Amino acid sequence: MREAIEVSEPGGQMIKNFIHVLATHTNLSPKTLREYASDLKHFVAWFEATDRTDEGVAFRIEDADTPTLIRYREAMQETMELKPATINRRLITLKRLFDWAVSEARMDHDPSKPVKLVPEEKAIPRQMTDQEEAALLAATEQHGSLRDQTIVFVMLHTGLRPMEVCDLIPDDIHIDEHSGYLTVRAGLRNKSREVPLNAACRAVLKNYLAQLPLDASYLFASEKTGARLTERALRHLIHKYMKAALIEGLRAHDLRHRFGYVMAADTELHRLSQIMGHDRLNSTMIYVKTTGAELQGEAEKPEAGMRGSRTGDKAVH
Repeated sequence: MREAIEVSEPGGQMIKNFIHVLATHTNLSPKTLREYASDLKHFVAWFEATDRTDEGVAFRIEDADTPTLIRYREAMQETMELKPATINRRLITLKRLFDWAVSEARMDHDPSKPVKLVPEEKAIPRQMTDQEEAALLAATEQHGSLRDQTIVFVMLHTGLRPMEVCDLIPDDIHIDEHSGYLTVRAGLRNKSREVPLNAACRAVLKNYLAQLPLDASYLFASEKTGARLTERALRHLIHKYMKAALIEGLRAHDLRHRFGYVMAADTELHRLSQIMGHDRLNSTMIYVKTTGAELQGEAEKPEAGMRGSRTGDKAVH
C-alpha cells in the first residue's frame, strides 16, 4: 500500500486552490487533475522536509526559487531514482503552477523557467526480421481476403501510419507503366505527401484496384459496412495475422518501422524523412542509427573484410 504523503495545511490549501482553478478553467479530466495534485503534493512534502531545521515550517509559494527547483530535480534523479518521464511530468506540473502564480501576482517572476527537463532516451523500435515479414505475408495470403493481403503488403512497402492507410481513397493511387506513387492527403498534423511505389507494390495494387467497385469511397473499406476502416479494426486484423504467423512483440505500427529500417540502408536521410512524413530528422535517425550499429557489428566479426558486401542481396522495398 502506498504511504500517504503529508503536507502542511497552507501547502495543502495552495494545492486545492490551484486544482480548483484548473478544474474551472480547463477541460482536464478528473484523472489528470488528480495527477496534478499528486505531483504538487510530492513537491510540497519534499520542500517542507528538505533543509528545514525549524519545526512547523510550511510551504509558501513565494519561497520557491530556481536553485530549490534544481535541487528537487536532482533529488528525483539521484536520490529517488525516478524515471525521466516521471521527473519531467512533475517538472511540467510545477511550471504550470508557477505560471499561474505569476499571472495571479502571487510571484513577480517564474522561478521554473530556467529549469530544464531531463533527457529521455527514446526507445528504439524492435525490428521485424526477414523471417517474420515472410511469415506475416504467408499468413495473410493463407487466411486473409484480397483486401487484407493488399493492406499488409502496402504497409510493408510504403511505411504508412495505420491512420493514413485507413484514409486512402482510390484516387490517391497513381500508377503508370514504369512508375507510381500514392498520395497521403492528411498525414500527421494534416500534412500531405507523395510516397513512391516500387514495382512489386504497383503490381499488388493494380490487381486489387481491378476488383474494387467503381463507386468505392475508400481504398480499404470495412468489409462489413463499406464505410471507412477504423484504425482499431486495422490494428485488430494485423494482430490476427501476426498471431497466425506466430509473431510476438510486434504491432501494426511496426510494419511502418520495418519499412524505415529496410529503406535506411540505401536511402538518403532527408529523402526517407520526406517519404515517412517525419517533422524532424531526429525521428528518421532512429532507423539510420540502428542500421549503423548493425554494420559496425558486422565489421567486428572475424574475417569481416574477406566476406564482401551483402548490399546487393538486400530486397528493395
